[in-house]
Amino acid sequence: MSVSPEHLVIAPILLPLVAGALLLFFDDRERLLKATISILSAVALLGISIMLLRIAHADGAVDDGRVIVYLLGNWPPPFSIVLVLDRLSAMMLALTATLAIPSLIFSIGRWQKAGPHFHTLFLLLLVGLNGAFLTGDLFNLFVFFEVMLAASYGLMLHSSGSQRVKAGLHYIAINLAAALLFLIGVALIYGVAGTLNMAELATRFPDVPVERRIFLESGAAILGVAFLIKAGMWPLSFWLPTTYTAAPAPTAAIFAIMSKVGVYVILRLSLLFFEETPDGVSGFGSQLLFVGGMATIVFGTIGVLASQALGRLAGFSVLVSSGTLLATLGLLQVEITAGALFYLISSTLAISAFFLLIELVERGQDAVANVLAVTQEAFGDEEEEEEEEVGVTIPGTLAILGISFAACAIMLAGLPPLSGFIAKFAILTAMLNPEGFGQGGAIAASAWWLAAMLIISGLAALIAMSRAGIRAFWAPVELNVPRVLLVEIVPVAALLMLTLAMTVQAGPIMRFMHATAESLHAPRSYIDGVLDAPRPPMSRDAPLPPEVQR
Repeated sequence: MSVSPEHLVIAPILLPLVAGALLLFFDDRERLLKATISILSAVALLGISIMLLRIAHADGAVDDGRVIVYLLGNWPPPFSIVLVLDRLSAMMLALTATLAIPSLIFSIGRWQKAGPHFHTLFLLLLVGLNGAFLTGDLFNLFVFFEVMLAASYGLMLHSSGSQRVKAGLHYIAINLAAALLFLIGVALIYGVAGTLNMAELATRFPDVPVERRIFLESGAAILGVAFLIKAGMWPLSFWLPTTYTAAPAPTAAIFAIMSKVGVYVILRLSLLFFEETPDGVSGFGSQLLFVGGMATIVFGTIGVLASQALGRLAGFSVLVSSGTLLATLGLLQVEITAGALFYLISSTLAISAFFLLIELVERGQDAVANVLAVTQEAFGDEEEEEEEEVGVTIPGTLAILGISFAACAIMLAGLPPLSGFIAKFAILTAMLNPEGFGQGGAIAASAWWLAAMLIISGLAALIAMSRAGIRAFWAPVELNVPRVLLVEIVPVAALLMLTLAMTVQAGPIMRFMHATAESLHAPRSYIDGVLDAPRPPMSRDAPLPPEVQR
């Protein structure tokens, strides 16, 4: 018995939802059982996501991707609750599951014991993430957005602590404001267009009368602000570094993809709702995305250089990643978008691994000694060191942590041989090609500005990571070997190995990204796939909606 692709689409939502609800029936002291169920659910979710990725990619046929539509309740659009699978949503599902498994395994060492219902909250977060990537209408996007946020509140406050509670309450307030903006934007769009189905909206937007278009664009702008808050665009990003720094390590690792939810929605809706002009620029918001993305890169780069704590360095690295994606998406060229999608996967894996690694590195550091080291570095007040034994062997644990730290530094700086270099190289190649993104044979000025910021941000990341690595591994005030469990270092190594695998398989992955970008810039297959979705036979006794009866 085989499951049809249409029914398989809902599995990424149902699986973590059922597993998370099931875990509520077990006592929190049965940690091993709960961890086993949640990890197996994440592994199954990864397997399903890979199957959906193959289906959406039409078994590798680059020119013929598939759009799979699941009609909940079997009502036709725009009355139905629609789940839509295409290359982009399938890619984000696979990335979410890929991050979930290492985060859950890492939590076995410490964090699942730090508070109640960790695994249930984590699985509900996956429900919200997967639903946001799959939904085909704005109302249910809001529903899954709230499910994701509600679970993230609990994970953010997990294990308490004054700093975590302070940052968590700040995080909750900001996201409640974003949710309110979301509702206002959705209400304005529905009042003008009369539907919230994304494909249906794409067909109705061009026909909106001029006198009512101001309300439509205002709704889209307010909706965009809500997701730019989530994406962390400057100046809406003031909450992000503090929040991510205070979050538990496995929570921060999965939070690395939450900032990409905003980027995903902006990419999806801007190309779906607003037609491109002949020069390839979107009719709404592209200039703002580019300028805001550039400002975010600058702000994140300054924060990276100024950060003394590893957690804040990682938080500002998230902003650099988001700014790079927003700026490249603001250019709205197929080749640039393809490189940006590759960068999205690569940077998310690297930042997630870095958040997990930070906790392991900081276990061997004394906070007072760190302050002393920074003070000595700033004022040049270094004590004369006593003569020590030459050739002391570095403990194996520190060696492994140091190698992992160096790999994270290479990724964040965008240096070869890992995938961060290939991602930036793909973006730069697309931007600096006069025949692709050029103006009359000359390279556009915006391309030069973004290329400069990509290089400068990479240099800043290299300087900051080198400084932090020297302080942590080569010249610590007090050398303490941290106690690291196997279940904690393996997830970090696995994420870094995935970036190496992306380097080895860069050709096939870039072809997939290019096909995904082409389908996003030509959304007719998405629109037709949703509006013309075949409906299974209905029972004669099944009632019809009033609109259909009329």
